[in-house]
Amino acid sequence: MSGRPVAIVGGVTPKWGARPTTWAELAQEAGAALFRAVPALRAEDVDSLFVGAAEPERFAFQSHVAPLAAEQMGLRPHKILQRTELACASGQSAIRSAYAAIAAGLSDIAVAVGVEKMNLPSMAEANSAMGCVMDRPWDGPHGATAPPFFAMVAQRHMLEYGTTEEQLAAVSEKNHRFANTNPSAQFYEKTFPREKLLRLPMIAPPLRLGDCSAMTDGAAAVVIVGQEFARRYTDTPVWVRGTGQYSDFHNLANAGSLTDWVGLKHAAREALGMAKITVRDLDLAEVHDCFTISEIVEYEALGLCGAGEGGTFAADGRGAVGGDLVINPRGGLLGCGHPLGATGVAQAVEVYQQFAHSVPSARQAPDPEWALVHNLSGSANVHSVMVYGREAAG
Repeated sequence: MSGRPVAIVGGVTPKWGARPTTWAELAQEAGAALFRAVPALRAEDVDSLFVGAAEPERFAFQSHVAPLAAEQMGLRPHKILQRTELACASGQSAIRSAYAAIAAGLSDIAVAVGVEKMNLPSMAEANSAMGCVMDRPWDGPHGATAPPFFAMVAQRHMLEYGTTEEQLAAVSEKNHRFANTNPSAQFYEKTFPREKLLRLPMIAPPLRLGDCSAMTDGAAAVVIVGQEFARRYTDTPVWVRGTGQYSDFHNLANAGSLTDWVGLKHAAREALGMAKITVRDLDLAEVHDCFTISEIVEYEALGLCGAGEGGTFAADGRGAVGGDLVINPRGGLLGCGHPLGATGVAQAVEVYQQFAHSVPSARQAPDPEWALVHNLSGSANVHSVMVYGREAAG
């Protein structure tokens, strides 16, 4: 996409977990934290608000959430106000929409916020809500919610390539270890060595409890601006340099290969091509580890290793600090939890903080110049990718 350069100039991720708060209170908390984190930002500066929210109608019994979030955050958008819904990629979709609006000149200074309140008194009701992400009349009667679907992916990957439970646990161990450096993470204070992970209860074979991201309440927010406003708010802007998206099916009958995620290959190729770099130029990546097998397949689809080599990539620690590149340094979905609408925004917050060298050294990527953020939606049928750089496009 052509247009003026666009940057993220600040962001926040308040505490995630099973929170005794409402949807509106989570939005308010994110807004208050954002103004503290970006002290030069004034409410009247913000002309647009983009709200990532997947299922507030079902989780919070509230629709029309964009003006609700604006009010709770103390904002009065006067150029663009909208909600973006794309299941697990709703937050990144908010950022992509803000980026497109600013690049096109429809907005100058925008906030993208992701909010999700997922913990309900009834777990059965929460799980029923999650079933709405799939093709419910067709896949729903077969019980094809997220854990069974990704269990099928894991089973197939094991059959085709010999991937092991120990390799799955290596992904979870890494991401929980990163989460222990991140006070906003749901599992910040809990340790999960590989031996413990391999003893946790089975959820959907071969996936154990530690292979699955949690039901989480949380919010995150970023400030996104046109080039001429960037230095008003920070000395370390992070520039949107590429973006890509691809969808190739919805009903599981049309899924094709469970282990070859063609959509991610297309979206990554588009985003990296727009940035004029390759995957080998990346210094860190935030990828969508809703399940451990997801991260393994994503290694392969992104070209970090060959087909079937993702398990070995994980077991060898090639996604940790000191490896090929740092992957999911904030703790990923496994360590931080996964409030659907907020996840993509929190990933962008981590990239901003990594570039500003404001994260603990235990998860700091050395002198990052390039970062990639990936979200999948539903049954890995939609893939969204953004590439960020330290410098604006020339």
